[in-house]
Amino acid sequence: MVAIQGKQGRHAWMGALVGAGLMLVGVSGAQANDLNWQATPTYGSVSLSSGFMPDPHQVSLSAGGSTQVTSSLGSGCAGYVHGGAPDVDLYYDAGSLPLHIYVESQTDTTLVINAPDGRWYCNDDAIGLDPMVSFPKAQSGMYNIWVGVWGSSDLRSATLNFTEITPR
Repeated sequence: MVAIQGKQGRHAWMGALVGAGLMLVGVSGAQANDLNWQATPTYGSVSLSSGFMPDPHQVSLSAGGSTQVTSSLGSGCAGYVHGGAPDVDLYYDAGSLPLHIYVESQTDTTLVINAPDGRWYCNDDAIGLDPMVSFPKAQSGMYNIWVGVWGSSDLRSATLNFTEITPR
C-alpha cells in the first residue's frame, strides 16, 4: 500500500496546485485530476458501519478501462481504470476495527483509492495478483475506489471486497 499526495482538504489541495501553476507530469497516464472523485460512481455507492455483516461485503464489477494509471499519480499506482468517475464510493462509519479493501479476479488487477484524508492509496499484487489496501485505523468518510487491470485496457470481471477481518 502506498499513500501519496497528502492535502488538508480536497478543494484546498486542487486550488493550491492550480494557484501555484503546478502540473503533474505524464500526459498519457492518469493523474489525480483525471480521476474525478466527485463524479457519480459507475457501480454505485456502498454505506457500511464498523461491525457490518456480512463480512466481507462484495460488489461485482468490470475492472479496467482506457485510462492508464501511472506513477504520476503516485508510487505504486498502475494499471488501466475507467476514466473519470470512481467505480464505487464507500461511505464508511469507522469504529476500532481495521478496514481492508481488496479485489478478487481471474486477471491481474490493481486498486486506486482516494481516502477521506484526501490522500491517494494504490496497490498491485498484495494477495497473489490481487490488490489490497489496508487502513489499520480507518477514518469515517468517503472512499473513492477505482479497480484497474494491469497491462491491458480490456475490461475484466472482478469482485471488490470490504472487510474488517484480515484476508488470507
